[in-house]
Amino acid sequence: MKIAIEAQRIFRTNKHGMDFVALETIRRLQQLDRENEYYILVSPGEDRCLSESANFHIVEISCPTYPLWEQVALPRAVRKIRPDLLHCTSNTAPVRCSAPLVLTLHDIIFLEKRAAQNRSMYQNLGWHYRRLVVPRILPYCRKVITVSRFEQQRIQQALQLPEGVLTTIHNGVSPHFRPVADPGAVTRKYLPEDRFLFFLGNTDPKKNTPRTLRGYARYHELSQRPLPLLVADLREQAAEEILREIGAPELRGMLRLPGYIPNGDLPAVYNGASAFLYTSLRESFGIPQLEAMACGTPVVTSNTSAIPEVAGPGAILVDPTSPTAIADALLRLETDPAFRAEQVAYGLERVKLFSWEETARQLLALYESLGR
Repeated sequence: MKIAIEAQRIFRTNKHGMDFVALETIRRLQQLDRENEYYILVSPGEDRCLSESANFHIVEISCPTYPLWEQVALPRAVRKIRPDLLHCTSNTAPVRCSAPLVLTLHDIIFLEKRAAQNRSMYQNLGWHYRRLVVPRILPYCRKVITVSRFEQQRIQQALQLPEGVLTTIHNGVSPHFRPVADPGAVTRKYLPEDRFLFFLGNTDPKKNTPRTLRGYARYHELSQRPLPLLVADLREQAAEEILREIGAPELRGMLRLPGYIPNGDLPAVYNGASAFLYTSLRESFGIPQLEAMACGTPVVTSNTSAIPEVAGPGAILVDPTSPTAIADALLRLETDPAFRAEQVAYGLERVKLFSWEETARQLLALYESLGR
């Protein structure tokens, strides 16, 4: 088979969730499959994180904006390649395309009522673009892949896809997320303290940053020795606005706000953290909680959406709308060594259920089923 995979953003420096899913899956396919011919369609970028091999070819497509790249430049490149199928990996695809289409639809959050207006114009534009494009491409999809059973149920209920079109393939966790001996060698780039709490927060309403900071405020009030909170991906101005809104501006001195943390540094950050907060309101999978578990870091996570499916029954699952529940979980980890040890052991065992190699094997089987 000749297989084209859209991976538009994998060469950008500041990669996020869907970029890593595409990149890690392609890397494992490259190791597994020496028979089919692959064309990886990307936008030029500084992070050359993928190399060509005998049957894997990188096709760089330049275009000034994402919609034009996807709707004009990508179909033009596909017409030249003439693949047996095109796999679009990040929720959207060309409305008109000459190749049979496989779509990874990570979630349908863009079709659901928003918890609040997003503060990011870029994320707002992406939300509207997905609402416009996805309903138009679904009728042309040979297969739609999503990443959890929870999300598969949500998609099927909302979109009523024909039987057999929608399937689940779980994400994995990368092997460089593991316990390390000296995390401080890396973490001191981001904060001076060796002990801290860690939260991946931004202004997307689903990330639940205001309530999480309320929970941290309560923890700070009740803990005898409160730890600072390292918050990645949250700008200083946005953090200060949220602290004013929740009535806790005095906590600014306890927050460490380094901005984007490169993926290569994240294992050390997870290792250095006394606990990782993953208190989102809505996730279709939740890779960061697995990354933390793989590093031996206790995770305080949500009892909503797909998160329990991934975290499993032994995880610390809290109501993410309850700052008190978030604070109580942090305090128990801080004051109960046996409970903390149980959580470390549980996470290290749980994460063994997820691997990018298995993700790639299932994806390859899906490709080959369409080529028969």
